[in-house]
Amino acid sequence: MIQNIHLPEIKTIKETGNQGSYSVEPLYPGYGMTLGNSLRRVILSSLPGSAVTAVKIDGVTHEFTTIPHVKEDIVEIILNLKQLTVKSHSEEEQYLYLSASGEGKVTARDIKAPSQVEILNPDLEIATLGNAKAKFEMEIKVEQGRGYVPVDKREGEKLQVGMIAIDAIYTPVKKVRYTVESTRVGQMTDLDKLIIELETDGTISPKEAIVQASEILVNHFLVLAGKEVKGQGMVTEGVKPEKSAEDAASKILVEEVNLSPRTTNALLNNDIKTIADVLNLTDEELKSLKGFGNKAYQEVREKLDELGFNFEVAGE
Repeated sequence: MIQNIHLPEIKTIKETGNQGSYSVEPLYPGYGMTLGNSLRRVILSSLPGSAVTAVKIDGVTHEFTTIPHVKEDIVEIILNLKQLTVKSHSEEEQYLYLSASGEGKVTARDIKAPSQVEILNPDLEIATLGNAKAKFEMEIKVEQGRGYVPVDKREGEKLQVGMIAIDAIYTPVKKVRYTVESTRVGQMTDLDKLIIELETDGTISPKEAIVQASEILVNHFLVLAGKEVKGQGMVTEGVKPEKSAEDAASKILVEEVNLSPRTTNALLNNDIKTIADVLNLTDEELKSLKGFGNKAYQEVREKLDELGFNFEVAGE
């Protein structure tokens, strides 16, 4: 007699703020890895979110320059803006404004945002003004999207004069990992137990991230099953095909992803200049890089997860 495949249950192990861990069991043998890998990929690449996509700074025409009396150069300011956590409630592009003068720190709290946009990390430091003569004015463009979309994928985008395009990190999930353990039900001792752990940026809850990713997968499987899918399904924006992910990785320099100076220097000293160079290494090759310790290894792995790149697959 053919044995039925019973559906599992999802249980909350722990939820604390933007972090959550959940178990899914019992699963038919092999289903833990199947579901875990699928969910992880979709969570990192396909969930909708909001991000800074361009910036206009008074007196600045390109990113490779400096501002008088401002400690950080434009590249550093842009890197700081990439860390700005925003939630836009409008499908239309939104513009935020910042004006500061005099000596002191400039933070996200100084940004004037429209009612449709929330800033979730107001203490984020954006720039440092060196003296009383310093003046810093900036216009920030915020849009909705999915996944990670580098500047070179938006070449046809029309920007205001003076606007500098920024790589858009829309994904609302910072980290996600899964493990598969063995479990049993009655006489069946070879079943799977899937444990999913994730951390969001605060714009959605961990549980909501799992629900949204599951709905995206379900809609795709419904198409394969010949069923009608209600709604528009998933938009085409973001990095989905493997080739797009590879192209995106080749454009991201290791200096741009906010790794610690020691880790960044270790990579550069081993002629690892882009994220694509990292992904081309096997797990053992990464660990054995000269001057590359376990702490640096863990930092790089976590950063790849944050950016939505699957090191395990790329390194095999």
